[in-house]
Amino acid sequence: MVVLRRSLATIMAIGLIASTAACSDDSEPAFAEPGPSAGASSGASAPVTESTTAAGPVTLAITPAANKKDVPVSAEIGVKVGNGEVSSVTLTDAKGKAVAGKLREDRSAWVPDKPLKTKQRYAAKVVATGTDGTSTTATTSFTTMGAPGRETGTGLYLFDGNTYGVAMPVVVEFNPGIKKADRAAVQKRMFVETSPAQPGVWSWTEAGTQAYYRAPEYWQTGTTMKVRIAVGGLPTGSGRYGDQDRSATVKIGRKFEMNVDNASKKMTVVQNGQTVKTIPVSLGKKSTPSSSGHMVVMEKKAATVFDTTDTDGASGYRTNIEYAQRLTWSGQYIHSAPWSTGSQGRTNVSHGCVNVSPSNARWLFDKSLIGDPVVVKGTGDKLDYGNGWTPWDVSWEKFKAGSAL
Repeated sequence: MVVLRRSLATIMAIGLIASTAACSDDSEPAFAEPGPSAGASSGASAPVTESTTAAGPVTLAITPAANKKDVPVSAEIGVKVGNGEVSSVTLTDAKGKAVAGKLREDRSAWVPDKPLKTKQRYAAKVVATGTDGTSTTATTSFTTMGAPGRETGTGLYLFDGNTYGVAMPVVVEFNPGIKKADRAAVQKRMFVETSPAQPGVWSWTEAGTQAYYRAPEYWQTGTTMKVRIAVGGLPTGSGRYGDQDRSATVKIGRKFEMNVDNASKKMTVVQNGQTVKTIPVSLGKKSTPSSSGHMVVMEKKAATVFDTTDTDGASGYRTNIEYAQRLTWSGQYIHSAPWSTGSQGRTNVSHGCVNVSPSNARWLFDKSLIGDPVVVKGTGDKLDYGNGWTPWDVSWEKFKAGSAL
């Protein structure tokens, strides 16, 4: 086994959460490039109404409160309408320039498209139209806070413009983890749109270091997924604020499944519902068993080095590896293993990885995508939730129970 090493600089730069690896190299999948940069944030807002028209059947209240200071740069324009609905929301900066944004689906607030600037004054105007045709207007102005002293590091495992497999969850990481009391507020700022539309929900790991988003079933081939993790400047608990917004628009490719059965020592590869290849495998030996469960290809490396000498000392090993596909943080991979071709399809001799021949490893590597599902069964060692991208390893009902909302 080998510890997955991550430098403090890397953790602070991209919000990566430290974890361990088994049959693996020393690296991990990279985060997506950050979205719009964020400033700072602070404090809660209280409602205020400043009606500029005669009172009518429609009622309107908005937030932040008038003249409120030290408002988070993640601030939304909250709206509460009675007997009508919002007609328009306008937010302008100190120079009178309009800020882009849109209403939430439930129309409870208007969300800027990116974090506001620090130490700036903003003015908001909201118009609501009543069911009787009358309208009312409310206005407010507020000032944002300066840069925060403490931040929560974040990461998004999606790269803008990439194509992923049908099991690709939206994976967001937080360093330090978000406490249970603070998760609902953070979850409300994590947006996912799919086209064609598919239901989905967020679910948190126990430590709050990761949140996953998935649908009841694998994503439909051809889906476009637009993600915004709008936590830049958002209060995340314990006096910390989200480091920045992150966003990506990605595609979902063909359905490509790798099913590994310990009983037969074979992998069955299914593409778009049709079996296209059967591959002999060797899994983890008794002392270092492979984990059984529903996993996802997290990372692909044509060449890497597996090094266990730092954790296993004289009994460790350092080996050059080709066509490696990571399945878990603890170091379970699918990879080329020319030294075990005689055992593949017959006996288990690996340190926990799925060993395949060089030619089969290359074939899989060329065909697979990050986000393709890999199911291993029959090993007797169960996959730990959170050891890799594991949202598919639990039922839909159990997954939904991990939502903070």
